Amino acid sequence: METILSPPSRYPLFNPKTASLSKPFLPLFHLPRSSSISSAKPICCSLKKQASKIGKDSSFSIPKSWFSSVQQGLAAVAISLALNFCPVVSSGSSLASEFDVLNEGPPKDSYVVDDAGVLSRVTKSDLKALLSDVEKRKGFHINFITVRKLTSKADAFEYADTVLEKWYPSVEQGNDKGIVVLVTSQKEGAITGGPEFVKAVGDTVLDAAVSENLPVLATEEKYNEAVYSTAKRLVAAIDGLPDPGGPQLKDNKRESNFKSREETDEKRGQFTLVVGGLLVIAFVVPMAQYYAYVSKK
Repeated sequence: METILSPPSRYPLFNPKTASLSKPFLPLFHLPRSSSISSAKPICCSLKKQASKIGKDSSFSIPKSWFSSVQQGLAAVAISLALNFCPVVSSGSSLASEFDVLNEGPPKDSYVVDDAGVLSRVTKSDLKALLSDVEKRKGFHINFITVRKLTSKADAFEYADTVLEKWYPSVEQGNDKGIVVLVTSQKEGAITGGPEFVKAVGDTVLDAAVSENLPVLATEEKYNEAVYSTAKRLVAAIDGLPDPGGPQLKDNKRESNFKSREETDEKRGQFTLVVGGLLVIAFVVPMAQYYAYVSKK
């Protein structure tokens, strides 16, 4: 009885007597506690498993997102490099060149092949009206060609002769034809044609148009005026009218910025006087102030 009624020790694990004697007399309410504890263990395990799964998923999701961002960055770099270093293929008249002008032949609906893209619609319309009129009246067909630069020929004259021979292979076809070429990068032009065309215009007007209208106005980048003024000059010569003339090359002499010797000597004397006066003031004024200060004492 004493053993049963004795108060329990604070540390039953270290008291073998109480631990051994109390086993037969355990109350029934201890059983639910053990069952509740045993039932809680699976919950802890499931929570640990879920936590471990979440950790695994997060550990694997980070590399995937990092890898996808790297792929996107590399794709952007590849696209930018391709746009910068790969040539952009354009279509239309931008692909035209001096060789395309030769192969395409003379224009059918107009009198202009503007490969350089420097002529306006108004100029093209005015040229068509002027040249179609002279063709109906006199039978001379004149074509105007503008190119940016020449790579296959030495100058505009050689290219103009090549165009005439390519477009009109026989003498009969090119007898009354005229070709006017304007090279925008070199600021020069050339005029050639068949025997009848050269005879109708005359060497004087041909030389004047090549040396005045085309190069002078092209140098000032007045390509529309250069082409149209040349056309009016050729048409006037064919019609037997007085030569309207062409622009004169302006003498753009720049005045020298250097001063003459007399101006330099004059400026030098003035500069000497100014500097001397400043030096005198710099020495005299402090000495006067010091003298006034000393005299007061």
